[in-house]
Amino acid sequence: MNAIEIRGLTKQFGSKQALAGLDMTVPQGAIYGFIGENGSGKSTTEKLICGLLVPSGGRIKLFGRDYTDADVRAKVGLLIESPGCFPNYSVWNNMLLQAANLGIKNAAEEVRKVLRIVRMEGSASNKFKNCSLGMKQRIGIAMALLGDPALLILDEPLNGLDADGMRIMREVLVDITRQYGCTVLISSHILGELEKIATHYGIIRQGRMMCEMTAEELDRSCPTYIALRGADMAGMERLLSMRYRRVEEENGDLRVYDAVAPEEVTAYLYGQGMLPAELTTAKIGLEEYYIGLMGGEVKR
Repeated sequence: MNAIEIRGLTKQFGSKQALAGLDMTVPQGAIYGFIGENGSGKSTTEKLICGLLVPSGGRIKLFGRDYTDADVRAKVGLLIESPGCFPNYSVWNNMLLQAANLGIKNAAEEVRKVLRIVRMEGSASNKFKNCSLGMKQRIGIAMALLGDPALLILDEPLNGLDADGMRIMREVLVDITRQYGCTVLISSHILGELEKIATHYGIIRQGRMMCEMTAEELDRSCPTYIALRGADMAGMERLLSMRYRRVEEENGDLRVYDAVAPEEVTAYLYGQGMLPAELTTAKIGLEEYYIGLMGGEVKR
């Protein structure tokens, strides 16, 4: 069963069409990276799924049922923009208030559980206003996890985090899916971090889904290449272009995209009286794939 199925979704704001027949499928148990430029329709889609906006047309199903079904709505947790907390209240009291709003029984036990999941159990007494940005984002996720949701929707939770904050957030999101069976839909512009955890991707542009793929399909679509640098870059490019079909300059490197071993390239250049100063094997990642797709020139 899919956690989310969207077909032909449209949303009009006056004369502006935010979504233009969007199709989207999020498998149950996935970490689904939702990617697109600003204004592409990501946040609008998330708000429609959560019931914060009403669609102009199309269909949304959650776990095989219409998204307006009260029982299925209770399975959705969300963090869109920032958590709504009282700044002078402690993390613990903010969490208890949210648990009371949701009518959760055994509220203290439930709050302790979700704070443990997001690595915040040692900071429960901190005032919310004194928490770092990364801590505030994790508090928001903890609030979204109250009530054991089966689907968690997160809008840009990685924005503004430092390296350690991103690491903790990655660990939290992986734990949520692996240990608690929750499906996660996460939008982010930080594609390098998203690539470390996502199992599925959806790339949206101008209100339409450009493509959906699994992490394995992305990996197969991103070629490996050999990157070289040396004193005579122009000379190396000329020699390599005589032998290999595709040689390109990118970010100060010469890239050989043909399926060749580094030793073969080194031996060839040595035979021509030239050696590179640096030679590495690398692979195109999600960010470069996305940039190429937006420009219509996906490297394959």
